[in-house]
Amino acid sequence: MNTDTTSVPTSYALSLLQAANDNGCDTENLLEELGLSLEALNESRFFSAIKYGQLYQRLIWLMQDECFGMFSGGKVRNGSFRLMCLTVIHCTNLRQALIRSAEFCEICRGFEVKNSFIEEPGGLTTVSMCAISSISQERWREMLINVSPNQVRTSLAVWHRFNCWLIGREIELEALYFSFPCPDEFKQMAEIYPMELKFEQEFCGFSFSTEYLDYPVVQNQETLMDFIRSAPYHLVINDVNQSSLKAKVRAILSKDVSVSMPSAEVVASHLNLSVTTLRRRLQGEESSYQRIKDECRMEAAFHYLGCPDLSNTCIAERLGFDESSAFFRAFKKWTGITPGEYRKRL
Repeated sequence: MNTDTTSVPTSYALSLLQAANDNGCDTENLLEELGLSLEALNESRFFSAIKYGQLYQRLIWLMQDECFGMFSGGKVRNGSFRLMCLTVIHCTNLRQALIRSAEFCEICRGFEVKNSFIEEPGGLTTVSMCAISSISQERWREMLINVSPNQVRTSLAVWHRFNCWLIGREIELEALYFSFPCPDEFKQMAEIYPMELKFEQEFCGFSFSTEYLDYPVVQNQETLMDFIRSAPYHLVINDVNQSSLKAKVRAILSKDVSVSMPSAEVVASHLNLSVTTLRRRLQGEESSYQRIKDECRMEAAFHYLGCPDLSNTCIAERLGFDESSAFFRAFKKWTGITPGEYRKRL
């Protein structure tokens, strides 16, 4: 069964590869490692989200920069994101988490960009990109002029998905703001996004209902470890197709791929739907709850298998399988090869 149905615009992958090329990375060898070709990428409009996640994870390691492809201002050392997560998961609510993550960017080497938020009249909160305190306004204006639009898009997607993960629920965005004119590579995104996209604004950021700021942070050190191992996959792909019910179900299920994944009844309740309506609408999108559940576990398996310190038995447990043999059978059903064969290819 082929469950690799989620995709991202191919321009996302091409933008990453171009940035890697500009920084001296041997992208030809990298594509060969991942079983990809530049010719095939250039010929298609959409690209497998799973392969995009693998590509991104590999580039972060090769470039030794956890914010590679994002608008950070400098090179952020590996491990910085984990430390920031450990800092913010103890916050009471999302408001406090936003404040603390900005404080972390102020002191962590490599960051020159942080978030700032304003609670506006009318119940709307706007999160925007701004420079850390040691950066001059002149330097900040120069950074905004030279930044790639795709770096801004990726950064805002990561910020949004991270905030969703912290509170354990989808944050519906009201608008996305960009300081530059709409580039050609954003036209696909403009077709897909359900919220309003605004270009040539005074800042880059997004807005959402202020009520989300009071939602409690529900993550802990145990859930953090699984989240870190799959990063940046769930942080960089979920900014696509948020208007589809399938994507919303995936966003809920992907937060925990273990045996404790919520039932269809719980997911339906979270989305203010009956189970019957949930199943009917997913069928209309040529999907199902069980199929999405399998996709989430398969994607997590790909990323766990890329971690040399995790044994196959440990991965089976993390994915909620009672026995390693059950995981082996499921993985071979998904891909046609065993976990061991997949690791050899890596």
